[in-house]
Amino acid sequence: MPSEDRDRLPRWRRRKDARPNEILGAALACFTERGFANTRLDDIARRAGVTKGTLYLYFRNKEELFEAVVRQSLVPFIERLEAIVAEANEPASILLKRVIAIWPEVMSSPASAIPKLVIAESGNFPDLARFYLNEVVRRSLAVIREVVRIGIDRGEFRELHIDGAVMCVIAPVIFSMLWRHSLGLYDDAPLDPETLCNTHLELLLDGMALRQPAEAGDMHEPDREAAR
Repeated sequence: MPSEDRDRLPRWRRRKDARPNEILGAALACFTERGFANTRLDDIARRAGVTKGTLYLYFRNKEELFEAVVRQSLVPFIERLEAIVAEANEPASILLKRVIAIWPEVMSSPASAIPKLVIAESGNFPDLARFYLNEVVRRSLAVIREVVRIGIDRGEFRELHIDGAVMCVIAPVIFSMLWRHSLGLYDDAPLDPETLCNTHLELLLDGMALRQPAEAGDMHEPDREAAR
């Protein structure tokens, strides 16, 4: 609905339209603080300022509510990444830079709590783990895999084990989100997502770059010593 039309609605109607987002925001906050197992629908309803009956008008159960939280807070980021790679008209190094440039926004958002939540609860809630694996993890890895493949096919990146490279690319992002919602809570020096991602990009591009075999006369002094 256009914003100007929404502004003309009676106040009670605007409130009704906003309720699903308010409920999802409250659910994410409760899941982050209490975990999935220990969060009750009553807790979420109270935090959202609605009755439990109102909550049931939008979501059948806690599992469906969690899935909606993931789709609202994380899936849009993945769709942006997928759109970037779908264009794929630029050098792979620029493509990788554009992908990584989005990550600090994810790492700094309330949604950054979700990976830790899923890992902690996966043993007791395997269906939620499978849902997250399909909706978030596999799609994210597919984006990175495509960037690495493009770089190799175009001769920008050296030959790599693609699946191994993909895990190396994504690992610092997962680490930063886990850190933020665990040990980072007690660390006096907060982890800066922007700095982490910029440094990670530099290391990736240097490590994956295609290198020509060095000429004997181009060897650095340490290399000459090692060759003797």
